[in-house]
Amino acid sequence: MHLPFDNSYAKLPERFFARINPTPVAKPNLVRINSPLARHLGLDLNHLTSLEGIEIFSGNRVPEGSEPLAMAYAGHQFGSWVPQLGDGRALLLGEIIDANGLRCDIQLKGAGHTPFSRGGDGRAWIGPVLREYVVSEAMSALCIPTTRALVAVTTGETIIREQPLPGAVLTRTASSHIRVGTFQFFAARQDVQALRLLADHVIDRHYPEVREAENPYLALLETVIARQATLIALWMGVGFIHGVMNTDNMSISGETIDYGPCAFMDGYDPDKVFSSIDHMGRYAYRKQPEIAHSNLACFASTILPLIDKNNETAIEEAKSALNSFSSNFNVAWSSSLRKKVGFTEEQSGDFELVQDLLHRMAVNKSDFTLTFRRLCELPGRIEKTNAPLDSSVRVLFDNPSSFDEWAVKWRARLIREKQGDFERQSEMRAVNPSYIPRNHRIEQMITAALRGDFRPFDKLIAVLSRPYDDQPQNAPYQTPPLPEEMVHKTFCGT
Repeated sequence: MHLPFDNSYAKLPERFFARINPTPVAKPNLVRINSPLARHLGLDLNHLTSLEGIEIFSGNRVPEGSEPLAMAYAGHQFGSWVPQLGDGRALLLGEIIDANGLRCDIQLKGAGHTPFSRGGDGRAWIGPVLREYVVSEAMSALCIPTTRALVAVTTGETIIREQPLPGAVLTRTASSHIRVGTFQFFAARQDVQALRLLADHVIDRHYPEVREAENPYLALLETVIARQATLIALWMGVGFIHGVMNTDNMSISGETIDYGPCAFMDGYDPDKVFSSIDHMGRYAYRKQPEIAHSNLACFASTILPLIDKNNETAIEEAKSALNSFSSNFNVAWSSSLRKKVGFTEEQSGDFELVQDLLHRMAVNKSDFTLTFRRLCELPGRIEKTNAPLDSSVRVLFDNPSSFDEWAVKWRARLIREKQGDFERQSEMRAVNPSYIPRNHRIEQMITAALRGDFRPFDKLIAVLSRPYDDQPQNAPYQTPPLPEEMVHKTFCGT
């Protein structure tokens, strides 16, 4: 089996990583191959599904050209500094070039103990593997930058968490796995040479256009800030809560990475937290821009010696760049909200009008996804609210009159739009998903998988691959959970 590796990170100095082979497993068995992604990567599906392919993606065989390594990084975890983290249960097999000519990491997650495991077993159980597969692929279908799932296998082994659970390995892809924490690792050691090598690697790999800037490292910072501001706005536009926005979980490439206790909201609540380890609500939905800004400040501090030899000058340059985060985010977030309610041109009062809707949704426990999706279907060219026409949205509010009051103002604003209803509704449907990975569906899928039944997993993948389509035959997957189905906590795989 040939995997066309073209490795670049492995050419960096040895202090960037630990070279180590994956730990073999007892009895690997294929759960799923992501066929469209495999084809995009130029991989032969027959080879991937062969015995040799399964052995490679379970860690039982190292393919030719692979240079397995565990990446070193540090990080702030829930605000506390940890000087050495690193890949404790993941191994980078190598890099290949995709159909667009872009470099792509191939990484095994759950591949066994590494020098960075910090007492962990380096393994993964089937629940988090399937969760990451489903949610990362859903994010990709939602057109949000993300790592992706290529292969999921079971290992035929039992691992211990709170109880004995079946083991699994996820093969995921990314434009890279370089994090804010990767830079922090070297900054903490005052290794300016390594910081320069790493920054140059990132520029060449992700942002070659900044090489022509007067100050490439400052331009790198500005570009990463802009990417992250846009990413957070995209998350919030679909009600996504990452759950563990530590600096080691923020990708320099601007992709969503490390799906641990992540979740999508059902009823809108700006203070919503799902992560079982986020006891203080640090990473609540509404706080994600603030945390991203903080993480970016950590990144900026690591490359100060590269921005300018004069530390005071470097600090001022970095501060100026960081001050752009709020404006970048506000532009992206305001644009997202306008599109969600059908406004094509920015007008005075638009942002406040949508914020008013969000406030009413929070008070009335209205489902985030369904409210915006059903709003797509409502007529706009009438003088006052027509309750029968609006019933599909009104029913989502504890007090339907609260929506009625807002709808009058919304329609008054729509009158100033040049679009007719058909065009507006079509554009709204393109940004307001009908299907998201609802938490109760994910839990049902994991429960079935523990019994050896992967049909709910396959079904969920199929439905979520077309999130903006109506799919009337799959309408139950739109439905919020019943009270007894609600998921209040999500958990890390470790």
